[in-house]
Amino acid sequence: MIIETLSMGTLEVREDQVFHFAKGIPGFDEEADFALVALEESPFWVLQSVKERGHSFLLADPFTFYPSYEFELPDDEAEELGIESDVLVRCIVTLKEQVEASTINLLAPIIFNPSGLTGKQIVIHRTSYHTKHSLLQEQLVADGKDGG
Repeated sequence: MIIETLSMGTLEVREDQVFHFAKGIPGFDEEADFALVALEESPFWVLQSVKERGHSFLLADPFTFYPSYEFELPDDEAEELGIESDVLVRCIVTLKEQVEASTINLLAPIIFNPSGLTGKQIVIHRTSYHTKHSLLQEQLVADGKDGG
């Protein structure tokens, strides 16, 4: 399938890269189908609408930046997505002009069912996670720098 993007031009994506979001993504409810495109040699992906070239999100593997990140996927969410075993978790990244100021949304991860090609952004309840964790903070602490 050929899709048009603003940031990467024309892309050819495989069927197994296109995920269906039954209720869209909050704020983009009209968009139901998105291609998940890996950015080579990086911990980032682009979630690109297959219909609207201007609708895309930068995603990251949260475990790369926050190895201690964890949450329990509610049974009803797993059932809605048809998840039986494989699950893929990605979080939306907000890039800032100064990369040190970039953030990752750990409160509302996007859950993918790679075998059923379904996806959904969920909100984790009863947690200390929020929408704007520093993309580099845990790595700076691990390296012995406090970032301040």
